[in-house]
Amino acid sequence: MAVTEAAAPAPVKRRGDVVFFALARAAGITILVALAGVAIFLTLEGAPALTAPPAALEGKSGIVLYVWPLLYGTLLAALLAMLIATPLAIGVALVISHYSPRRLSKTLAYVIDLLAAVPSVVYGLWGIDFLGTRVIGFYAWLEDNLGFLPFFKGPATSGRTILTAGIVLAVMALPIITAVTREVFSQTPTLHQEAALALGATRWEMIRMTVFPYARSGMISATMLGLGRALGETMAVAMVLSATGVVTVNLISTTNPSTIAANIALQFGEASGLKVNVLIFSGLVLFVVTFAVNFAGRAIAARGVKGER
Repeated sequence: MAVTEAAAPAPVKRRGDVVFFALARAAGITILVALAGVAIFLTLEGAPALTAPPAALEGKSGIVLYVWPLLYGTLLAALLAMLIATPLAIGVALVISHYSPRRLSKTLAYVIDLLAAVPSVVYGLWGIDFLGTRVIGFYAWLEDNLGFLPFFKGPATSGRTILTAGIVLAVMALPIITAVTREVFSQTPTLHQEAALALGATRWEMIRMTVFPYARSGMISATMLGLGRALGETMAVAMVLSATGVVTVNLISTTNPSTIAANIALQFGEASGLKVNVLIFSGLVLFVVTFAVNFAGRAIAARGVKGER
């Protein structure tokens, strides 16, 4: 007579697990609803800007011509910030995870993380009163020695330039990139690192052959998240940048492109009528760009985790 196996008992669902699952699902749905609500609001309120007259577009003949210089300034400032912040953040993360003593690394990590808690207006004041007044001489040196390049053509008469704004944004994005990169570096399998050292590799060779390949997707996603932070910054850029709304590659001149966020912050208080819809439409463009950047960063990180399994 065949003996049948007894069916496994169904797992007992505890009340705490059920409540936690319901709260977690409600939180996720709330975030999605809020995100969808923001997107719908920006779309509906920004739609009238598509047919706005030149009077509401600062003399521009169309909404594209109005938004394009702002989008260019936003991307340029964020790109400068990433060029400065990314190598610096990776270096700091390496020092914390592989070079400095444990006590020093904890202190350094704590100090870097504190940068994320500093308000934007404080960064703006630092950029105007401290950084902006001390880089004029450096900008003048760039104009004298590298003025044949369009990036440093000048004239360098003030520190309120797009390059200064990029430096301030780099400092603001630094803690995000450093924190994510540091965690990825610390998760590199110890066995791989010890094997590289046992084969005679130096510490730098070990990092280059084991840590960087393992953390490649994490470094890219950290940079994308820092880019999203730089794209949406408002007050610091509005305070530091002397914007004139032009499209230029000159980084040290006082004739600078503005950013979408700074333009909204400076003009929304006095706007009325279709001008409000125009500013909201520019906010929709920034929302789409920022969402795409953050989504790409998360996708790259998820793909990297999937490939490691």
